[in-house]
Amino acid sequence: MTAQGVLLVTAVVWAVSLIRPVRWRAFVAALPLPMTAALLATGLPVDGTQLVGVAGLNLFFGLVALAYHRFRLPILLADVAGVAGYLAVAAALRPFALPFGPTLAAMLALWLLAMLVLRRLPAPDPPVASGTRVPAVARLLLILGGAVLTGLLGQVLRGLVVTFPYAGVLVAVEVRRDLPAFCRHFARNSLALLGFLVGVRLGQDVSVTVALVAGWAGFALVAAALHLPRYWHGKRYPEAHSTTGNAAERGDGDGKR
Repeated sequence: MTAQGVLLVTAVVWAVSLIRPVRWRAFVAALPLPMTAALLATGLPVDGTQLVGVAGLNLFFGLVALAYHRFRLPILLADVAGVAGYLAVAAALRPFALPFGPTLAAMLALWLLAMLVLRRLPAPDPPVASGTRVPAVARLLLILGGAVLTGLLGQVLRGLVVTFPYAGVLVAVEVRRDLPAFCRHFARNSLALLGFLVGVRLGQDVSVTVALVAGWAGFALVAAALHLPRYWHGKRYPEAHSTTGNAAERGDGDGKR
């Protein structure tokens, strides 16, 4: 990853550390800033591989949450488990060329299925103890280590180098107390990441600039469709939120609508 990419990853993690609501932490973590940096650095064309990479990001956060909350591993070891799961997906996909259209249809179906399942799951368990914060120097070393790792494993990752959890490793540390709820919200925002990749795909035959502008436009359109109806519903019926008190706050944190 370039120096600009490291700065973008650092900015995303810093922003997540400042935000309290889990819903918006997941949204900021889903911003395709690291993906943009990776596309600029590698020059790889977008195909079905990156679409599966979005599912790989969800797998990463899910494995970290499982290792940390269920098996009580230290958060950095849980991060290692998540990265290992992502690398396993990359290795399994290496022999295959994934056509964009069919892969997009499969990912959309998977997203719809995930939303149906998540709506029916019980609320996550209460957060565990937060522990100590990772020092700033250690954070920078983790970012640099991730960049070196992806460089060394470039032949294995191939197209999935674009969606590697560059910021995700440190974001998981920041949101470790709320990882189960964070995973729900991030899965929902994954549809906007698919919109980003569709936009890049549509514009990549013109120029890199057009591709990225189209990608961010796709992300913004899908994100608006996901979040604005809920926002306007809250503004239209504020009394419903004020009378429910803590129950409404819990609903925002655990991802249940």
